[in-house]
Amino acid sequence: MTFTYHDVYLEQTATVVGPYEKKGPLKKYFDASYSDLHCKEASWEKAEVRLFKHSIDLLLKKSKLKKEQVDCLIAGDLLNQITPSCYTAEEYNIPFLGIYAACATATEGLIIAANLVEAGQMNTVIVGTSSHNMTSEKQFRNPTEYGAPKPGTATFTATAGVSMLVSDEKTSRVKIESGTIGKVVDMDQKDPLNMGAVMAPAAAETLHQHLSDLDRTVEDYDMILTGDLGCIGKEIFKDYVKEEYQIDLEKTTYNDCGTMLYDLDKQKDVKAGGSGPTCSALVNASYIFNLLKTKKVKRVLWIATGALFSPTFAFQKEPILAIAHAVSLEAI
Repeated sequence: MTFTYHDVYLEQTATVVGPYEKKGPLKKYFDASYSDLHCKEASWEKAEVRLFKHSIDLLLKKSKLKKEQVDCLIAGDLLNQITPSCYTAEEYNIPFLGIYAACATATEGLIIAANLVEAGQMNTVIVGTSSHNMTSEKQFRNPTEYGAPKPGTATFTATAGVSMLVSDEKTSRVKIESGTIGKVVDMDQKDPLNMGAVMAPAAAETLHQHLSDLDRTVEDYDMILTGDLGCIGKEIFKDYVKEEYQIDLEKTTYNDCGTMLYDLDKQKDVKAGGSGPTCSALVNASYIFNLLKTKKVKRVLWIATGALFSPTFAFQKEPILAIAHAVSLEAI
């Protein structure tokens, strides 16, 4: 299902990152950073909440808004019961919609916000997400003290808070042009250390649906970006989308945000690349947003990818499900 929008704009963004991200190739585009993973807090979870709050504070400051002027906060993260988002929302006393789509949370939030604004139900909505490398390691993988080695297919959860302001304000230079809701895909993949292979088919299905619904080709976009497939999943996606849907990504500029956020040659710890709900959100809310504002690109398709699983289902050897939601951003 694809929506087209007429008067919905991405007015402003704010990004706050951790130590790995501030050493990556996009460091100059981020608004603020922390030099260590603790972020001046006593626990990893509190550090994640701090990152998210910091990004909202910066967003309000950059937008010259008071929190009372915001109609709704739409946010989600990776942790149980999306607690970082909930603790952040409590701080601002803004009507709150908590959402979950794993690493596709940001684009899901943008689609919901865009529909509310387009319908005239709301005027100003903050869409945000957070993630932290250590909170994700604790919940989804092995405790870091265990020292378990990881294969080259593994990805590295980004540490950051990202906030984006969606509004009907026509003075913005970036428009949310359309959005496609993805479908849950099961390709019988069971390896939680190879998420690129899990999510690539979901990204392909959503790309195909988006282009079909709007009667477009990849050449209608200056850039197409997937969320966090990493260097392994990126190649799987290119092959899969060509074989399954006859879509040739060589006809446009394609990249994966998981391979853009870090320097894979120098930052060896990230293995196949970045992941987490802030991975693609960081790239699009900073670097891509800047390209659109300065009209260096006209239209970008952001396909955020998410793996929908829990440790319990993984331990029971159930397949890992995936989803991808797409948003088209356009310079005006």
